[in-house]
Amino acid sequence: MQKLTDTFTLANGTEIPCVGFGTWQTPDGETAVNSVKKAIESGYRHIDTAAAYKNEGSVGKAIKESGVAREDLFITSKLWNADRGYDKTKAAFEQTLKELGTDYLDLYLIHWPANEKQFDNWEEINRETWKAMTELYEAGKIKAIGVSNFMTQHLEPLLETEVKPMVNQIEYHPGHTQDGVVDLCKQYDILVEAWSPIGSGRLLEDESLKEIAEKYDKSVAQLCIRYVLQNGALPLPKSVTPERIEENTHVFDFEISDEDMKQMDAMENVGFSGMNPNEVDF
Repeated sequence: MQKLTDTFTLANGTEIPCVGFGTWQTPDGETAVNSVKKAIESGYRHIDTAAAYKNEGSVGKAIKESGVAREDLFITSKLWNADRGYDKTKAAFEQTLKELGTDYLDLYLIHWPANEKQFDNWEEINRETWKAMTELYEAGKIKAIGVSNFMTQHLEPLLETEVKPMVNQIEYHPGHTQDGVVDLCKQYDILVEAWSPIGSGRLLEDESLKEIAEKYDKSVAQLCIRYVLQNGALPLPKSVTPERIEENTHVFDFEISDEDMKQMDAMENVGFSGMNPNEVDF
């Protein structure tokens, strides 16, 4: 990968820009509009949002105001937990299109799996949700479909379906690389996307990462984003600060050495959000 617009190719042939701009925790309104516009101005062509972020309308407004053609952008959104199930999935998808002001999505994800802690029929709920998403995909309303926060046991039943997930967006950063589910994704040609590649900022003050970043004259954030890319995953950094939005794009002019990659691989898990997909109750 040499630049922001270089792409990974999904299992169905869809190309996806190799770094996405995340909008989790970005306040709706002027903050979201301005940050997404700045991201597009800085070269991002891949924007990631979700119904649960409650900023889809602002993301759509920013896209319209950016002056960049819709077909030149890759837009992802996600189905929230309250809308899982066949009928509710389809209705929620139409609402997302309305909020974003577009007639199709490039990628649509199930935001979190139904899990065993919450539901006796968790597997059936995930299958019914996936069935609806598959039909939307086959109707041409979505270019690619996938999941988010699916661990091995959640993912395996969907691997038996006719259309398999093309993406799994998981928490992924130095110290928390979730190797088991990543290995399964690689086996089935499912692209891993990394939310919170900087540990939601928790990694920025880590002394070992600071030392490594200094070697390359880079910030810890740039180091973490580059780390994700070198591991073959797609990072989704987010910021509302114009300087950092710009800074996070400068990750293609250096390469982390094998020795430093191994040191980062062996890090203690200091950046984990604490949200375990097997345990969450929302």
